[in-house]
Amino acid sequence: MKIIAVIPARYASTRFHAKLMQDLGGKTVITRTYEAAVSTHLFDDVFVATDSDLIFNEIVSNGGKAIMSKKEHESGSDRIAEAVEDLDVDIVVNVQGDEPFINKEPLEKLLDVFRNDASHQIDLASLMREIKDKEEIANPNNVKVIVDQNGLALYFSRSVIPYPRDENAGVRYFQHIGIYAFRKPALLDFYSLPMKSLEASEKLEQLRYLEYGKKIKMVETTHVGIGIDTAEDLEKARKLV
Repeated sequence: MKIIAVIPARYASTRFHAKLMQDLGGKTVITRTYEAAVSTHLFDDVFVATDSDLIFNEIVSNGGKAIMSKKEHESGSDRIAEAVEDLDVDIVVNVQGDEPFINKEPLEKLLDVFRNDASHQIDLASLMREIKDKEEIANPNNVKVIVDQNGLALYFSRSVIPYPRDENAGVRYFQHIGIYAFRKPALLDFYSLPMKSLEASEKLEQLRYLEYGKKIKMVETTHVGIGIDTAEDLEKARKLV
């Protein structure tokens, strides 16, 4: 299998403008993320897919590989799909551009899904972690996922799923961690298929895959990424480099 990582990188950000170009220990956030992805040695190639000349030039001038988006995109999956459309690749891993401290172990677990799927039953794989705090479970910013006995996603929601009508049923709650590994055909299907009602209602792009019958294998992890969403997050990250 040929495996690549693609880092979708928008310049604009509503919560923290131009966060990917902020300085983090002498390098920009996006450069550190790119270098961290390369240093895992899990990928045959690593690309940044961006709408920004600044980000494109930042990566290329530091010896990296970048692809300019030709269109405006609503989601990271759309941006990645356009970038890989003409690339000879089997598996594409979406690496978050604002997570410069990439952990190799959960990414390896995602790739193992496809190495163990000789019959090509799985379309994409993603991560989840158990959450127990009631406030965390109720928070609509924490996307929850429920799975079947084989670890395949049944549904994702901002609501509490399953609803705890019987609190003694022994249900475990899982938060979806938005890192994906895709088979290329599933990613291109996502790019060409229109949004349906569940995705539109919840504003969760992963529901498009389920609505069109794609199989999403969920992998449990205890890893919590260090994302840079605010100026405060950046200050914390600067203490780690």
